[in-house]
Amino acid sequence: MITLPPSERDLHAYVDGLLNDADQQTMETWLAANPDMAKQVLAWQLDAQNLRAGLSGELHRPMNPELDPAYIRQRLRRNRTRHLAMAAVLLIAVSVGGLSGWQAREMTLANNVLPMADAVQAYRMFAVNDNMASDWNTAKPNNVQVWLDKNFARANRLPDLESAGFKPVSGRLTSTEQGAAAMVVYKDEQGRTLSFYIRPPGANNHLLPPGTRRDGELQANYWSGGGYNYAVVGPADDPAAQAARQALKQPI
Repeated sequence: MITLPPSERDLHAYVDGLLNDADQQTMETWLAANPDMAKQVLAWQLDAQNLRAGLSGELHRPMNPELDPAYIRQRLRRNRTRHLAMAAVLLIAVSVGGLSGWQAREMTLANNVLPMADAVQAYRMFAVNDNMASDWNTAKPNNVQVWLDKNFARANRLPDLESAGFKPVSGRLTSTEQGAAAMVVYKDEQGRTLSFYIRPPGANNHLLPPGTRRDGELQANYWSGGGYNYAVVGPADDPAAQAARQALKQPI
């Protein structure tokens, strides 16, 4: 039985549909009387729905506690706390000055998330798995650009990589802490794969200058425009992928 006011654990249980009927009714009555918390709970519910939609193909696999929405929210809060702590360390070090300030800066940068890390992760999870569920594919009546436009207003046009032999074959929606994201998978006639990833900018409207970075066997080319961040991800050393990157019209 839950207590009032409800604990965070009880709120997450409500969001995830784990309360019994009596506790569910109690929670709904309490939320009706507390509109600010009701707004927060609604946001959590939308996050959970977006996450489940983005990972719909994964839901048929054995339970993975790291994909539980409550666990993900807790991890994001821990990450924010760690970043705030590192910022505080940097501020103290800068006030002292000298070498100690520079060392603190380097330590803070090492803890920052690399540009478009979620784009690289999405490629590894979805782009090379033909059995993953998709929200758009070539059998749909609308083309992929129409599908993207419905979800991302004012975004840049999808990269045209056909001159390098790559065409869009599927797309799926996912979610980030800042809102909806999407990945479009490209393939060539030999089955080689690239992905285009679009997402809202991070905290404080963190748009990205054009850049390139390597992550293991993959390379991410990234840029921003129209209020979104973008990345094209693919094998770093594959000649076909390198040719596709040359076909990008972005200044990267």
